[in-house]
Amino acid sequence: MLHRLTELAQRQGTAPFVAGPGDPLSFGACHDTVRRTATWLRQQGVARGDRILVVVGNRPLFLYLWLGAMAAGAVPVPANTELTAADYGYLIRHSGARLLLAERDLEGMRPQADPAGACRFLALDEARLEAETRGLPAADLPPSEPAEIVSILYTSGTTGRPKGVTIPNESYLAIGRMITSAIGITAADRVMVFLPLFHANPQMYAVMSALTVGCSLVLCPRFSVSTFLDTARASGATGFTYVGTVLSILAKHFGEEAPAATGLRWCVGGGAPPKVWQRIETALGVRVHELYGMTETGGMVTINSQARARFGSVGAVREDFVVVVVDDGDHPLEPGRTGEIAVRPLQPHVMTAGYFEQPEETVNASGNLWFHTGDLGRFDADGFLYFEGRKKDLIRRAGEMISPAEIELAALSHPSVRDCAAVGVPDEILEEEIKLVAVPRGALDPLALVRHLEERLPRHKLPRLLELAEAILKTPTEKVKRFEMKIARGPVTDLRPLLRGA
Repeated sequence: MLHRLTELAQRQGTAPFVAGPGDPLSFGACHDTVRRTATWLRQQGVARGDRILVVVGNRPLFLYLWLGAMAAGAVPVPANTELTAADYGYLIRHSGARLLLAERDLEGMRPQADPAGACRFLALDEARLEAETRGLPAADLPPSEPAEIVSILYTSGTTGRPKGVTIPNESYLAIGRMITSAIGITAADRVMVFLPLFHANPQMYAVMSALTVGCSLVLCPRFSVSTFLDTARASGATGFTYVGTVLSILAKHFGEEAPAATGLRWCVGGGAPPKVWQRIETALGVRVHELYGMTETGGMVTINSQARARFGSVGAVREDFVVVVVDDGDHPLEPGRTGEIAVRPLQPHVMTAGYFEQPEETVNASGNLWFHTGDLGRFDADGFLYFEGRKKDLIRRAGEMISPAEIELAALSHPSVRDCAAVGVPDEILEEEIKLVAVPRGALDPLALVRHLEERLPRHKLPRLLELAEAILKTPTEKVKRFEMKIARGPVTDLRPLLRGA
């Protein structure tokens, strides 16, 4: 992928790679800094294949260090900026990182995170990196080998210890081609990036779009619904990447009223239920390109493209993958039947090379030469895939498999519910009962909520328990930590006496 930055620096060196808010960063300036950063890293003792933790938020420094590590022949390991010492310690030990580069001083965490002193900690900002690299020769970039592992992305760890997903060079290049082609992204586009850059979503859908067609990024520190429109207008953004909760929050915030035009034309990501999808397209005037994929599968294996789309689906299969829905015996199911989504690449190196230092996990995910996603879905007769939820997220109540998403959407439509999550909790009779964890907006009347839900959900999907919370526990990419939400942290009300016919 580094050769793409070189080509863009030569072809449109003064064009913005990062455009507002703040001073723009051109492709040429970024290319120069990345190559000098590679020289500096080698002076720090970094050798080919070394792992480097990059703990930086959404700012140009992330691009300098992430790409600079690749340019030095090392393997960057982007990490969340808000982890604990124990979390960083796990990543250091598991990845074998020799260097941790952070935007803030983490020395206070070092004794607990790395008591053996195997990893150096360095705090940097853009100014200090410029001072460190000023006058250094630009490093020659390593050859662009398709199979070369150029990044290790750790999973969010919502169901266990994070796993390191190894990403080949060709996987990044392929997703850049697929996303830009499917959406029609050109050099004139500006992609708003508010999801954290350590995650696959903005790396693969936004950064790789920029490196593929020469469009610009608009880096935002974080997602803010209150400043979303102002940022879009001020920066000239034409699109953005999303996860489902982001669209749900936007849909709830804007309601049925369409705000003034922003210039936004499209958004891309996964997790848009049909009601949210429809409201976003109506309220914001953008086209939703719902897709399906995960870090391991090269970011995306199906997408609703400009040429081929179906409302409510996660799209049709990209040309360099085979995607099937299988039963528990790995037999492919006919259209209309729900099973586990499994994938195979048709081209080499377009998906993960496996979990870093975890061969058993790699084998376990690859039964019968299919990569098993752990997600449920179904195809229609025309080849469009429909996502039905995570196997492990589904609530099993009295033999019924219930998706939390439908319950959450119904609850979010109540004016006194700011945010919520539905989870299954153990029950001796029903196997699991449904608990709704709600963050109230003002006072939340349980009876009014029950009546609201009774109008929108079948009886077997109505929550039995209501827990009030100050916040929903989520990963930095807005995924609900469902396992942790099962444990009560606030007052819990039994809703059964309030149900009609109880």
